[in-house]
Amino acid sequence: MAVSARTFPAPKVPEVFVMFWVIKLLTTGIGETASDFLGTWNIAAAGVIGVGGFFLVLRWQLRATAYHPVRYWVAVLMVAVFGTMIADGPHVALGSPYYVDSTVYLVLLCALLTWWRRSEGTLSVHSIVTSRRERFYWGTVLLTFGFGTALGDTTATNLHLGYWWSVVLFAGLMLVPLVAWRLGAGAVMCFWAAYSLTRPLGASVADGLAVKPLHGGLGWTTGVVTGLGLVVFAVLVGYLTLTHSDEEGAHAAHAHPPVVGAGPAPDPDPEPEPSQVP
Repeated sequence: MAVSARTFPAPKVPEVFVMFWVIKLLTTGIGETASDFLGTWNIAAAGVIGVGGFFLVLRWQLRATAYHPVRYWVAVLMVAVFGTMIADGPHVALGSPYYVDSTVYLVLLCALLTWWRRSEGTLSVHSIVTSRRERFYWGTVLLTFGFGTALGDTTATNLHLGYWWSVVLFAGLMLVPLVAWRLGAGAVMCFWAAYSLTRPLGASVADGLAVKPLHGGLGWTTGVVTGLGLVVFAVLVGYLTLTHSDEEGAHAAHAHPPVVGAGPAPDPDPEPEPSQVP
């Protein structure tokens, strides 16, 4: 079967619960400081690791037929590094303001989400069971990193909020989709709004830890922050690999274990048809 026409027995993404958001925020911070560290250390190495690593890992992920936490989260991590590079590139090469870059990426992100929705009938991450939807998914993830990186730089630099006030701002904004979801707003759009905001939040925290006190940071340096982040990342992903607690339906199965002798438990959250998903 051609790669472009494959279907998978289960979604190739993790279940969305607390650990998902913790690791996602962690990857955003690592991506920010790792990109900065590589850029100051060796431009050629930054290109090989950031660009080459991104395409190799994404190819590894796309060729697989099932979800695996190591493969998935390493792909997210490399998207974070590459996404930082493509967001900083126009500013460095062309001198464009960060707010212009963030606007461009936002327009591209909305355009891709619209194309995905019209093409597949759903933007739900629970529906990533075909290779076509997976490509839409990773394209969207990449643009959220580009948009979020430029947006974080906009608040810290163009709006002169600095890193820590940017952290406060984006932490507060993260509550908006959560509250909206609790009040009945569509879960899918709330998810993507929160997902996009994790990037500037995590990157602002990482920058605040890494940059010199003269520039409003704690001065830990990008190398130290990247190294510490990678250690925590490896521990958390290792935990998921051993426990399988992020597989689709794992938490629902734990909350509603099947009754012995009662036959198979019904699906607590059956996947609706694409036309029924917002």
